[in-house]
Amino acid sequence: MVPNFYNLTKKSIGLYKDKGSKFIGLASPCHSKKEAIVILKNLQTEYNKAQHFCYAYKFGIDGLIYKTNDDGEPVNSAGKPILGQINSFNLTNVIITVIRYYGGVNLGLGGLIKAYREAAKSAIENGDIIPLIVYDWVDLIFSYEDMPFVMNILKKYKLDVSNNYFEEICKLTTFMKLNEAEKIKLELKKLSSIKIIEKGIY
Repeated sequence: MVPNFYNLTKKSIGLYKDKGSKFIGLASPCHSKKEAIVILKNLQTEYNKAQHFCYAYKFGIDGLIYKTNDDGEPVNSAGKPILGQINSFNLTNVIITVIRYYGGVNLGLGGLIKAYREAAKSAIENGDIIPLIVYDWVDLIFSYEDMPFVMNILKKYKLDVSNNYFEEICKLTTFMKLNEAEKIKLELKKLSSIKIIEKGIY
């Protein structure tokens, strides 16, 4: 467990209003750029009458990956304040999107910064925040004949599979709790054919 990082267990929503404009903050657990794109596309479909979809995301604990997007708002008026709230709560593996419905009155740079900051803050505060548990992520490559052995180990340690490819050569991605990782890898290495490719700890 990494005590100075936190994440959200599920999606949460927040709201901020100013001078007719409505800012809806939506915070979601998220672990990759690919997953972030899917979340954004789904929101754009669900809230298809909104004018702006501004967001920030952050992944990992070492060599953090992050990005902000102002989606047509003045530079650094939206994405940066959203990221600021992610950092204030020491969150990672999260994407926060703030959707704006324009109310017809310009808020000015200061007003926009406050609006996007408060909508993001509201979404986070309404969420279920827990200390981050990090995992050791690996790719396993092995022969088809060895699949039963590998699957038995995954079942024994209750490991989930996030990606898989089963043909003549099998490949899957899984993740292990740090205090169990070395023991599991030693068991897997009993197979001479297996390759364990480290993906990172996050």
